[in-house]
Amino acid sequence: MILVFVCIGMIYLISLGLLLIGNMQLSIFASEAVTPVTGFSIVIPFRNEQKTLPKLVQSFQNLSYPPDMYQLIFVDDASEDGSVSLLEVMLQDRSRQRAPFLILTNERHSRSPKKDAITTAIAEAKYEWIITIDADCSVLPRWLDTFDVFLQQKEAQLIAGPVLYESNGSKVQQYQQLDGLSLQAVAMGGFGLGHPFLCNGANLAYRKSAFENVGGFGGNDQIASGDDIFLLEKIHTAFPKEIHFLKSQEAIVTTHPETDWAAVVRQRIRWASKTAHQKNIAAKAFGAVVFLTNVLLLTGPLLCLFHNSFWIGYAFLVITKIGIDYIVLKRTAHFFQQKISPGHYLRNALLYPMVTVVVLPGSIFGSYTWKGRLHKKHIN
Repeated sequence: MILVFVCIGMIYLISLGLLLIGNMQLSIFASEAVTPVTGFSIVIPFRNEQKTLPKLVQSFQNLSYPPDMYQLIFVDDASEDGSVSLLEVMLQDRSRQRAPFLILTNERHSRSPKKDAITTAIAEAKYEWIITIDADCSVLPRWLDTFDVFLQQKEAQLIAGPVLYESNGSKVQQYQQLDGLSLQAVAMGGFGLGHPFLCNGANLAYRKSAFENVGGFGGNDQIASGDDIFLLEKIHTAFPKEIHFLKSQEAIVTTHPETDWAAVVRQRIRWASKTAHQKNIAAKAFGAVVFLTNVLLLTGPLLCLFHNSFWIGYAFLVITKIGIDYIVLKRTAHFFQQKISPGHYLRNALLYPMVTVVVLPGSIFGSYTWKGRLHKKHIN
């Protein structure tokens, strides 16, 4: 059993070490002042986001990009609150919103409301470059400028951007911010190694022609989530040399966290439900390593009761995981200009295995409620 602990610890260490190397190889992009040339269609699917939409719209109003070079396409997915009427009032105030906009009604064709919403928007998109963002997010003034400068220097079909969770200091929001930073570390590491398998649809840009070339979301639209990673897989397969991560602080999108633990678990179940359908072997292997490591962290003390010597291997696993995780998170947090206190990190390091072990069975065998809808597990 000691050998099992040590082997899993070493595999985890090597996996995170490789992602750390990939992250280090992904250089920070330095934007500059140039004449903008790229038109953007910004796609915002929403459902019952009356509380969060004002912050997003306000951030759009603060964009420094020429308003005649981008459009806003909001897609209402059967909202039951006052989202649509609020949005109409905010956007029709021309003193506040100068860019053209559309408010569309989602046209449902599949089991995935969000994928349908994005497809609905792309059909009406004016520009070649699509950028998707969630309704509970906000952007920085030079968000579009940075994408434009990057595109003037790179041949690209898809560009993933950085995403940061807000935190008010509460335990539940601190957990989400650290968890979000870990996911960003994995995403950037994969891109840096040339084997991307993770991105976030809250800050994702791609060519309309690339979306159409790979058949859009066809082939995975029976899965409610995954509008980001499945499209990444398809476009990466079609254009392996034209996929990039825009590692720039000016391109960061900030997203609003969940307010309670039940919502956090439901969200993680929704995310995890798509992993079984990923074709990327690296993604599946990494997910298996992470899950097995966390299972051993939880069950280790019980196993050690059978033999005192097992504690040596278990201690190695714990120290290895906590150590490499902290190094990776610290580096990622530095890019996002966030501070991680050792106390907060250790508390969340204890919580993470418990959340992971609860989430995975739920994603495989169960259903989940999201935005007031029940999503059942799809069986092929």
